[in-house]
Amino acid sequence: MSKNSIACSSVCYSSAILIALHTSLLASASTTSSSSMIEAKALLNSNWWGNFSYTDHCKLLGITCNGAGSVTHINLSYYCPYFDYYSFHPGKLENMNWTSLPNLEYLNLVECHLTGSIPEEIGSLSKLTRLDLSTNYHLEEIGKLKNLVEMNIHGNILSGPIPSSIGQLTNLTSLHLSSNQLNCSIPLEIGKLQNLVDMYIDQNILSGPVPSSIGQLTNLATLDLSLNHLSGSIPPEIGKLKNLVEMNINANILSGPIPSSIGQLTKLTHLRLSSNRLNSSLPLEIGKLKNLVLMDLGVNSLQGLIRAEIGDLTQFDYLDLRHNLLTGKIPSSIGQLMNLFHLDMSANQINDTIPPELGQLSSLAHLNLSWNQLLDQSLLHRIEDLDLSYNHLEGQNPQYGYDCLPPSLAHNKTARYEARNGSKKKIAMFTPIISLPIIVFLSFLAFACFRGHKAQKKQIETKAMKNGDICSIWNYDRRIAYEDIIKATDDFDIRHCIGTSGYGNVYRAQLPSSKVIALKKLHHLEADEPAFDKSFRNEVQMLTNIRHRNIIKLYGLCLHNRCMFLVYEYMERGSLFCSLRIEAEAVELGWTLRVNIVKAIAHALSYLHHDCTPPIVHRDISSNNILLNFKLEAFVFDFGTARLLPPDSSNQTVIAGTHGYIAPVLAYTMVVTEKCDAYSFEVVALETIMGRHPGELLSSLASQSAPASN
Repeated sequence: MSKNSIACSSVCYSSAILIALHTSLLASASTTSSSSMIEAKALLNSNWWGNFSYTDHCKLLGITCNGAGSVTHINLSYYCPYFDYYSFHPGKLENMNWTSLPNLEYLNLVECHLTGSIPEEIGSLSKLTRLDLSTNYHLEEIGKLKNLVEMNIHGNILSGPIPSSIGQLTNLTSLHLSSNQLNCSIPLEIGKLQNLVDMYIDQNILSGPVPSSIGQLTNLATLDLSLNHLSGSIPPEIGKLKNLVEMNINANILSGPIPSSIGQLTKLTHLRLSSNRLNSSLPLEIGKLKNLVLMDLGVNSLQGLIRAEIGDLTQFDYLDLRHNLLTGKIPSSIGQLMNLFHLDMSANQINDTIPPELGQLSSLAHLNLSWNQLLDQSLLHRIEDLDLSYNHLEGQNPQYGYDCLPPSLAHNKTARYEARNGSKKKIAMFTPIISLPIIVFLSFLAFACFRGHKAQKKQIETKAMKNGDICSIWNYDRRIAYEDIIKATDDFDIRHCIGTSGYGNVYRAQLPSSKVIALKKLHHLEADEPAFDKSFRNEVQMLTNIRHRNIIKLYGLCLHNRCMFLVYEYMERGSLFCSLRIEAEAVELGWTLRVNIVKAIAHALSYLHHDCTPPIVHRDISSNNILLNFKLEAFVFDFGTARLLPPDSSNQTVIAGTHGYIAPVLAYTMVVTEKCDAYSFEVVALETIMGRHPGELLSSLASQSAPASN
């Protein structure tokens, strides 16, 4: 073959390759373009974004595409509040042709007011690994989402049973179905989710037993089944969860024993089984849980002795065995729990003497042994919050520096007790919180709160409450018995809890007079800390001197050995935060009402800053701390972190407040001024108008202004 022929053949061959390659690229580009057009059409037909050009679909709010123009991320969690402004709304998930989005990896539609069910087509998205549809309130059904790694659908109105098809989600590592209306029993198929690390199915209305198949979830680290109607016994298969760190099955109707297999959960740090009907005795195997930090078995029917093996749990800082049927004596081995901070064994049938080893626990700050049959006590003078009332204690008490019996020892075997100096003192038969700073503060409070009622002061201070309880209410019904509060709230049952605030939970209580009040009950653990004492003083001191129509009214407080709470005016519509996020309530908040809410907050802050001497800075203005009455009028709430601004003071402080509402400048200067509230007010004002927290908007504005400041 001649050289010319070879050259011609080579050129022809190369040309053929180039032509084929070009044709392939054109075909690929055509395919990519076609796929992109299909995806754009799917977005257009959903009507979520209104009308737009096909070429612009990757620039839509919340859309992220790859280099080929294919949609990989849909994140509308921030943009949903703008939908009404632009006259479009996600509506139903069924409106989207999900099969046209084959490369979708991430779908986040938090708080987008979705309705209907989760379509099965989402389950065909083979690349979808993360799905977050939480807090939509109106999703009704779980779909078949086989490839998911993370699923979060908490805070909707999902009802009906958890489908058995959930067992097909074998790639799941995180499952959040809490705060819905799921009922019936937990399906056995839940045991097929063997990659699951975190499972939250709390706050539903699930019934029936805890399935034994749950023991197959050997990678599980967190299990939360609390606040349901689960019954039957705890399955022994629970002991197979060797990686479990936290277990919470509080507030169900479980019965039977705590299985001995629980001793196999050697990584467990938090065990919560309170408010059930568990009976039998404490298993010996509990002593094997060497990493246990918190154990709450309160409000059950546990019987028998308190095991000496409990002293082997040296990591303990919180132990609650209250309201059971435990008998015998407190084991001396409890003296080995050197990290123990909180110990509550109240309302049992414990007898004999209090072991002296308890007095050696240097970390123990809260001890409640009331309502038992204890006969004697030991050196417990180090404990800040001590309650030994309602026992059989008697005799000399040389360890206390009181001239008469401390309230923590009231209601014991005799009405007389020998004080330190050997003289006989009559016991005052009442049982308030006994921390000395609180007692001193109560004296101050009596003066501050009743200074406008001097004519009645003597009668108020000397009149004994029934059954020895102290509950001081002013500008309302004068006095309300502690028992009335307990009855109205079913002993502060969670069914009456309407929210959380500052250092405690807030409850609704309807009194025998048919009047409704709000109660802010302070948490036990937090009530033991110095920060709590300061917060409590602040809240009462501020509110007893404040008079403004847009600031919540404080009616009084109640001090009792079992609990402490503040009594407030009741706000029928709850917090602004919730009203903005529940669709039915948000619809009621038209523009005029929203503007009036913002104006009310502004008037309240203006009063605090300019009409109070010295000025008061709230320091925790947030939508959670703005309450609405039945007229949708706004009131500022929660003065636990408030601070007076005396003149000639630097006003330096630690940061306090709610994340997302704290003025950024405070992180640098640590100086409290009225501007701290002003910034928080601006955030709440934007949130009120937009319908949700403007976090990403503020971050975007901050990032845009940063280069300009350089």
